[in-house]
Amino acid sequence: MVNLAGPELLSVRRLAEELGKLFGRPAFCTGAESPDALLSNGQLGHRLFGYPRVPVGQLLLWIADWLRGAAARCWASRLTFEVRDGKF
Repeated sequence: MVNLAGPELLSVRRLAEELGKLFGRPAFCTGAESPDALLSNGQLGHRLFGYPRVPVGQLLLWIADWLRGAAARCWASRLTFEVRDGKF
């Protein structure tokens, strides 16, 4: 199994805030980050395939466009980002 994580550390809170800016709305995050982070190590993927060619900012733009279109009906769904035990 190869983890295809990117080279940078990304905060879910920061990504939510950036998506909120793209939608012209504030992002509301409840709770606080846990002191023990769940991180992905993508070093093997980087060695095998190289670093990602698409920057995170572009991915966020693509995600926002997708959410505005085909995924608009999913907005009522709960995202469960706070779940850490794998039980959704």
